[in-house]
Parts: sequence; structure tokens; C-alpha cells
Amino acid sequence: MTVQFGSSSAPQEPRAAVDDTQASTPVRSRLLRAQESPEDERLEQTIRPRALDEYIGQSALKETLRISLEAARGRNEPLEHTLFYGPPGLGKTTLAMALAHEMGAGILITSAPALERPRDVIGLLMSLEPGQTLFIDEIHRLNKVAEEILYPAMEDFMLDRTIGKGQATKILRVPLPPFTLMGATTKAGSIAGPLRDRFGMAWRLQFYSPEELQQILTRSAGILGIALSPCGARAIALRARGTPRIVNRLLRRVRDYAAVSRCDAIDKACADAALDLFEIDALGLDPTDRQLLSTMIQGFDGGPVGLETLAAALGEDARTLEDVCEPYLLQAGLLHRTPRGRMATAAARRHLGFPPAQTPESPLVTQTRLWANAHDGYGSDKDN
Repeated sequence: MTVQFGSSSAPQEPRAAVDDTQASTPVRSRLLRAQESPEDERLEQTIRPRALDEYIGQSALKETLRISLEAARGRNEPLEHTLFYGPPGLGKTTLAMALAHEMGAGILITSAPALERPRDVIGLLMSLEPGQTLFIDEIHRLNKVAEEILYPAMEDFMLDRTIGKGQATKILRVPLPPFTLMGATTKAGSIAGPLRDRFGMAWRLQFYSPEELQQILTRSAGILGIALSPCGARAIALRARGTPRIVNRLLRRVRDYAAVSRCDAIDKACADAALDLFEIDALGLDPTDRQLLSTMIQGFDGGPVGLETLAAALGEDARTLEDVCEPYLLQAGLLHRTPRGRMATAAARRHLGFPPAQTPESPLVTQTRLWANAHDGYGSDKDN
């Protein structure tokens, strides 16, 4: 599926491919899934920022991109090919749209699974206009043939087309207008090295702070006409797992609760009551997250425990745990990955009401934990 619009058109985003983990995820926990749903897609057409100044969060990245934008405009050239990566729901597509708007050019949006045949890629490249942006979502899922077509297009703005058959085969090089390729992925490590190396810039999007999510909530509530107090926005932001897509989804659910409960405005009490009803706790954990940590603590003395063993104990798919549950638990400092397996942290024990671990950590576990804290930023015991 491909969507095209110019700098003045209302942006639309194609529905993301649904992975096979969704079927095994409990209904309530889908409130906290960062993958886009059809309802999210419809809402984002209304509240999506159009320009870089409207984009909230990722402050350091935005300042760097402003410099690149100014330099490209000064040279009258398109922006360098750019790759955005990070967990889903952090605004990679929105940021690409804002950059295209700043460049004053249109943007052509597609997703890698939609580019099944070489002619699909060739058709997109041939339709590009000078300075236009081509955005490919989930770019790590491009097939090898599509990647090889993109190589000369990205490097030399040339399209190599094969004509004839057998001994009469010839390669015809067709010039392309200068353009910017932007890619988004949740799995940067799955992108082929030659493709990744052809991006001039590669940026990781970070999880959002509660303050940034509160700003997003205030903006969204104003656009949607929802009466939301600062304390109510703060209460929702603290449970949104650092993800804008989730915070906007929770806003809609709390709005429904407020309407049924006849709340005049969404304040802290209303937000807390609604989210408690949906079984989303103060750190943004749902029943699946809490069960995962509780099983590690009660059944395996806090770990280390292997992913497959943990999945069997929970009756869940290992990929669901790894792709859906673990990213936020790691970021929140509630879970560690070690060479020997997963471990629940002291913060997880405190949050769930379990006593501290009685047995001392082995030197290997201690060394691994300290290394993870120093290098990955995990392990913070501070509750938001």
C-alpha cells in the first residue's frame, strides 16, 4: 500500500503489518501495544504534527535535524537519506512527514511488505519528483531484489533497468531526480549492511519522559475537545510506557470512562480510576507484564531464566514476550538480560510487593548487572 501527498495535503499513514504475536496477546494488554491499530491510524490523521516545531519530544535529535535541514536548503539539495529506528509508536513516520514538510516537498509513503516485486520499487522511483521524499516503513523487511534496486538510486540517483533476454540482455541506466529516502524500522540489526551503509544519517528515537507525554496529551486533548486537567494528564502520562501512541490511546479510553461516569473533566482521580479499571498500574504494567515478573520471582527465584523456559511457564509465545513485553520492562529497570537469561530486578520486587532477594548474587550476575547499568542505562530504581 502506498500513500502520496504533498506538503499541504492531509497526511495519511498506511496501516502497519500485523505480526503474529497479536493473536496471543490478551485484549486488555493491547491498550499498551505500541503497534498501530486502525483506530490509531484514524486518530493520528487528526492530531499528527505537520511541522517540526509542532513535534514534541526528541529534542536533541530535532536540533541536529534542523542543522541538516538548513544546510541542505542552503545548498538547494534534498536532505540526506535518513534512517530512523527504535521501538514502535515513538513517531518515526511523523518525524519523516515533518521533515518533508520543512523541505517544502511532497512525500511518498509505503511499507516494505508492499514492495513484493521489482516493478513495485521501480514504479515508485520513476514516479518521484525532484526533492521529493520516499518513506519506507519497516524497511528491514525489504527483499534482496528490492534492496539491490535501491543501491544505485540512493548513491547516484540512477535506476538500472535490464532490457532484452539471453545474449541480447543490456542494462539501461535511467537517471532519477534527486530525492531523499527515509526508512523506519524497529529492528535496525535486521537491515542488510550494504543498505544501512547507504544512509547518510541514522537516528535512534528514545522513549519519552512523562513531561513530554504530558505535553502531547495537552495538545491532543485541545485538538479533540477533551477537558483534561494538568494533574489528569500527568496521571495518564505516567502509565503510558514512554510512548506517544500509547498515551493517545489511553486518553481515548479515559475519555470514554469520563463520559460514562459523568465526570466534568478528566482529573487525577478520574484518570486513576479508569486506568485501574483497565488493570494498568502506576508504572504502566498490564497483567501480562506483572505475571511475567511474578513468575520469574516466585518460580525461578528472580532468575536468571531462559526465554523459552519463561514462555513455557507462562503459556505465551516467546516472540510475544521478547517483542511486546520486554522492551519497556528493560527500559524501566524491572528486567535484566544477562548471558545466562532474564532476571527480575530489585525494583521489580519492590513494585510487586515481594521481599528483597535473600541469597547474594553470584559474581558473574553482579558483574553483568553493573555492566548493563553502565552501558545500557537500565536498572533505574526510581519510580515515575
